[in-house]
Amino acid sequence: MSTAKLARGMGNFFKNCDCARQARCSHAYSVRFRDAAGKQREETGYPTQTDAIERLNRAYEEKRSTPREKAEVKREIGRQRFGQYAGEWLLRQRHYAPGSVRTVKTSLNNHILPVLASRRMDTFTSRAVEDFVQAMEEGEVGPGAQQNAFDTLKKVLRDAQRRAGFADDPFEGVVPPKYAPKRAVIPTFDEIQALKEVGDREVGLIIDLMSGCGMRNGEAYAANIHRMVADDVYRITEQIDGVRRERAPLKHRELGEFRETPMPQKTRYSNVECPQEGFGTDPDGYLLQSQRSPYWGHSTLEYRWAQARKRAGITRKLSPYSMRHYFASNCLSRGIPITDVAEWMGHSSIQLTFKIYRHLMPASIGRAARILNEGL
Repeated sequence: MSTAKLARGMGNFFKNCDCARQARCSHAYSVRFRDAAGKQREETGYPTQTDAIERLNRAYEEKRSTPREKAEVKREIGRQRFGQYAGEWLLRQRHYAPGSVRTVKTSLNNHILPVLASRRMDTFTSRAVEDFVQAMEEGEVGPGAQQNAFDTLKKVLRDAQRRAGFADDPFEGVVPPKYAPKRAVIPTFDEIQALKEVGDREVGLIIDLMSGCGMRNGEAYAANIHRMVADDVYRITEQIDGVRRERAPLKHRELGEFRETPMPQKTRYSNVECPQEGFGTDPDGYLLQSQRSPYWGHSTLEYRWAQARKRAGITRKLSPYSMRHYFASNCLSRGIPITDVAEWMGHSSIQLTFKIYRHLMPASIGRAARILNEGL
């Protein structure tokens, strides 16, 4: 191994080979140096001495320009174990809805911490992340759980990378778990009408809000007469945590944020503006209450939904969430842009909308050819 020294503090470069004339052999150069946090690092793959020296110069300038306070933070975070850092990270996510917190805790406790809790934060590499993904695959963890665990790990490590200024990207080159959501089960118009005919008024309201406005279950529980901001616009400002039966921020949004969705005339006239016809008269405008709680929860809906399905004679595995799928199908089949549908449904990214509903969109090439033909 031949080594060439540089100025003090810059590190050195060398070749890990036994060639007699290393300066002319084809093996790549390696570099060794200490980063801004004082950690010794070694990198390889530099084809020439010039490339290796340029890398050492960049590392040296980065070390010199890093403030002492930032270097201390980097050292402190780097020494922490992943389990400790992940717990502190979750406490800082005050914008997470209770359901999101439960999902993250499940991923951490069931899949991530048993494998990575004791690993130091400054030792995460792409190999460590690859090994974690492979361990989940070998353990036959479900595709959805793999995706949630991978996303959670990525959020924690990206947060550490941002706060500490780690230069290495532990996700570079890592192939994420492959997750293809199951094809959505979409109810027919006749099935929806049958459920509304045999279900009670509250079930009918939830069906209308989810199939007509694209609401999630918890958002429908929070239906409120005062959220009608126009004749055809409903503003979704909150949801009801279906487990705790408590008001909570919207998914993917912070407290106080909202989104707006179309309010079809039939939905508005049949339910939202008719609280006197069977709904409670809550002074704050909420339309759904139960005997035991001021808000609905998942158990209330599950029981009443099962009764309605049985009376309607529906044997397909339709869930209340299927009504939300109907909304997406109704929008996309009528040419409404998928970007608008993603916004109205509150998806965190349009990629999720594409994954779930791409097959519902009209054939785009043939449709485009017909439209373009009209202008030629």
